[in-house]
Amino acid sequence: MRIRVLGCSGGIGAGARTTAMLIDNDVLIDAGTGIGDLDLQDLDSIRHVFLTHAHLDHVAGLPMLADRVFDENFEVPLTVYAREETLRAIQEHLFNGVIWPDFAELPSRQNPMLRYQVCSPGDTVTINHRNFYAVDVMHSVPSLGFTVQNSGGAFAVSGDTKTNETLWPVLNACDDLRVLVIEVSFPDEMQSLAAESGHYTPTTLTDDLKRLRHDPEIWLTGMKPGEEDRIYAQVREAAPEKNIRMLSPGTVLNV
Repeated sequence: MRIRVLGCSGGIGAGARTTAMLIDNDVLIDAGTGIGDLDLQDLDSIRHVFLTHAHLDHVAGLPMLADRVFDENFEVPLTVYAREETLRAIQEHLFNGVIWPDFAELPSRQNPMLRYQVCSPGDTVTINHRNFYAVDVMHSVPSLGFTVQNSGGAFAVSGDTKTNETLWPVLNACDDLRVLVIEVSFPDEMQSLAAESGHYTPTTLTDDLKRLRHDPEIWLTGMKPGEEDRIYAQVREAAPEKNIRMLSPGTVLNV
């Protein structure tokens, strides 16, 4: 399984791209602005999108992706998997015929190019021998993390979250957890804002990492532009024994 990081920032500017990861060549986890750097052929190969939640930095590229892959003679639709609350939000506020066309009714309501599938915490979706398992996490809106399992091992992404009691038991149950991508959006000096907005800081993240019984590669994502170096330094100071690195667009992870 090949995970290509297209965007991993909590905002834009200075070359930053927001969250999107391409799994092999056909599945996206989140659809932030990072998908805009894909070649046309790569975009046309995507047929599945798993959304962690409905915030714009995770869904901004989805309307343009639907427009790009739209074909009245399509063979395989574009399917979006997410919590019911997330799907309702993008239907009401993005694909509503005002902000963007409703591709769930094109070319016809009976045979739409864009389709939605509810994916609730505890659900598993299997796509070409890869099992996507949805995990409830704690953010400011209903959100998911995901574990992705194939014969080579497991990869996990937290989505946006703060300290929670649900992610860690799932990760500990993955005996072959190889890679963990986890968010940490704000430095410790902004702890109050992080808690209010549902995000980790270096201290809260590293406290939770003590619950992890495995030793996967740990990659940090979701940092606010301009704060990356400070956040990374605080994480490394708080957990010097952990194998922790910072994601950047173009990083390729193999499981």
